[in-house]
Amino acid sequence: MNIPPFVVLIVASLFAASVAYWRRRRNDATAATELLTDRLRADGGERRSPDDEANETSATDGGVPPAAGMLFKRQHKTSKPYGLMRWFTTVDHKDIGFLYLLFGLAAALWGATDAFMVRTELVTPSIDVWDAETYNALFTTHGLTMLLFFVTPVFNGFANYFLPLFLDADDMAYPRINAIAFWLVPLSFVMVRAGLLTEVLAKIIDVFGPSLTFLYALEPPATGWTLYVPLSVQIPNPQIDLLLLGLHLSGIATVIGAINIIVTVFTERGEGVTWSDMDIFSWSILTTSGLILFAFPLLGSALLMLIADRNFGTTFYAVEVQGPILWQHLFWFFGHPEVYILVLPAFGLTSQILPKFSGRTLFGYKFIVYSTLAIGVLSFGVWAHHMFATGIDPRIKASFMVVTLSIAVPSAVKTFNWISTMWNGDVRLAAPMQFLVGGIGLFIVGGVTGVFLASIPVDLLVHGTYYVVAHFHFFVAGIIAFSMFAASYYWYPLFTGRWYSRRLANIHAALSISGVVVTFTPLFIIGMMGLPRRSASYPEQFAPLQQVASFGALLIALSVGVWLFNMVQSYRVGPRIRSADPWNLKATGQFSNEWQWFERRLEQEFDYVVADEGSELDTGRNRTDNPERSSETEDEGTQGASAEDDY
Repeated sequence: MNIPPFVVLIVASLFAASVAYWRRRRNDATAATELLTDRLRADGGERRSPDDEANETSATDGGVPPAAGMLFKRQHKTSKPYGLMRWFTTVDHKDIGFLYLLFGLAAALWGATDAFMVRTELVTPSIDVWDAETYNALFTTHGLTMLLFFVTPVFNGFANYFLPLFLDADDMAYPRINAIAFWLVPLSFVMVRAGLLTEVLAKIIDVFGPSLTFLYALEPPATGWTLYVPLSVQIPNPQIDLLLLGLHLSGIATVIGAINIIVTVFTERGEGVTWSDMDIFSWSILTTSGLILFAFPLLGSALLMLIADRNFGTTFYAVEVQGPILWQHLFWFFGHPEVYILVLPAFGLTSQILPKFSGRTLFGYKFIVYSTLAIGVLSFGVWAHHMFATGIDPRIKASFMVVTLSIAVPSAVKTFNWISTMWNGDVRLAAPMQFLVGGIGLFIVGGVTGVFLASIPVDLLVHGTYYVVAHFHFFVAGIIAFSMFAASYYWYPLFTGRWYSRRLANIHAALSISGVVVTFTPLFIIGMMGLPRRSASYPEQFAPLQQVASFGALLIALSVGVWLFNMVQSYRVGPRIRSADPWNLKATGQFSNEWQWFERRLEQEFDYVVADEGSELDTGRNRTDNPERSSETEDEGTQGASAEDDY
């Protein structure tokens, strides 16, 4: 059996982290260090014994604050259940946000494995690694997994975790519905990917017992992620019915979550949070939720009609009545707003984080907000630019070309505002900023090539080629994924109370940026040379460029392995943060709401008082009156650290 190197890399990273964990020397000093959630009473206060209070070393005494992130290792003293039961029953927005992030990560690794298997087949012109049917199934499940079960859940995770903090709200408007919306997503994902799961289960059973042939009935779907008819109607594979139901269920979950976000923004804002000073990420998530509210129900209706055609003899998509064109209209009326459902939260994260490392506030706040709303409105008027090659009326084509060119304007406004924010600023190229700058550069390439695709003559030449694949992936693998990585580094001290390894983060950024460029730039060339996409074999003259693209995919896989190892290992042994302002945001007046909340938690739970400017805590030294404690923490490598330190 051929195991993709991507899978081997991920397993090796997790194995290395596990070995390091069991070899870690545990002592009383580190065991006594508790996370915030370990020490909360049901009323929100801290449960401490008199001995604890007598022996406690506070930050104001020059000591290092405990690892005060929101993740924890041992049982906690809150009113919530212990262990797994807490996560299955939680309605807390931070817990649900963290569950979304974990699920999105798992789906991303699975979908990325599909992509790496595709690139493995394309190393050679002939079909010699996977068969054609497996190849078709791989790019089908890759597209559906990454678009609907990776990007959307991850951004929902950030929204659930931080939106109430940004808005100064207690929680989401409907906490229980919020939990229901999340738990529907894994169920729908299992339904979509059931064909592979049942096949693996059947093969395992074959090894140890009698063969269960009915488990082989569900084969991975090979329709393409766009599910074009009449192919998706005619293939008898019952897994396609399960796939359609799973997609419909995921759409219901996404709509529920969007309604919750909209109601939260409108009704749960604190007194000091007005429309004119609401943060950009909240504006982006609000606009995205509005798009979901109008786009996903249409997709659900189209899917139900497709299920009816497959199982009940209806003729919604019959060839004789222009059914294939009807499906394309319905699908792309959802599909192109979906592109902005994916990218608007990435714009929001970029606008939220980039000023923090530019030393100045966001340039043109109102223009960013208006451009976000403009993208939301215009995104529903561009769907037919995917159908320029279908033979629809030329006058209709021209109108969609104009709107498609117009939607590039608000996107360009954002780009110019980001550049203006950095212009003459005190730019700090920490890991989050490296990913944001790299993402902006890749977004510019993806945007400019998209303008060419909006031109009808050019689109007719490159439609259905690798040019379209390259254009789209400069968005998805560029600004969307890079904004996620930037957010994971930016908020890592808040999540864990520890620092990540800056050296590994720099390696991760270099590998990621170079990997995306090396992978997808050759696809522009072979696309302009006319090579069709979605084919497991191709003429021999395209082999060198395909091999370069596959090498770039290997670089991306290595970068993901570095990121995973850094996240896990730093959570275990990374240096504890020194203050509630790990990025020195107070100096530029950008100590935003989530960090203020983090500071309040430190003060409330650990009697941690923020030191005044020029105090011992601000000197960059970790001094303590307890020499024994100082030596122990230094031996463990967990002493407090600033943004400039590394371990």
